[in-house]
Amino acid sequence: MARGYELLLYGLALAAALLLGMTSAAITLDVAARNLGLGTLPWILEASEYVLPLATFLVAPWLLRRNEHVRLDVVLTRAPWLGAAADLAGLAVSSALVVWGVRTILNSAQQGAMVLKSLVFPEWWLYAPVPVCFALLGVEFLRRLVTR
Repeated sequence: MARGYELLLYGLALAAALLLGMTSAAITLDVAARNLGLGTLPWILEASEYVLPLATFLVAPWLLRRNEHVRLDVVLTRAPWLGAAADLAGLAVSSALVVWGVRTILNSAQQGAMVLKSLVFPEWWLYAPVPVCFALLGVEFLRRLVTR
């Protein structure tokens, strides 16, 4: 079970890296094509706007698991109890965002809301990673609290 969970986190981080790499390549090709007078693909900029937060959500649980997230080590060495307080706050915020994400997805799907730009798709797709990734972050914060 633990190995499968770690593979899941690694897979999400790998997906984030691939998404960012493909986005960088697509933007580079779009700029080159535009400068060569070959035209442009208007959806690339829009897709990159969706990929950036998605990649952040996907990689966050893996970074937390590896203890490679942003933190203030100088403060934590002086007041170690703040680490537990931060983990508890992280668990609370993650739990709240799971609930918010599920409610938002259900409301969006119920309303049949669509994103209507260069790309057209159901709006709830934008919110789908939120409860999943924050649930994984919640698991990581809980794991950190238990193993302290």
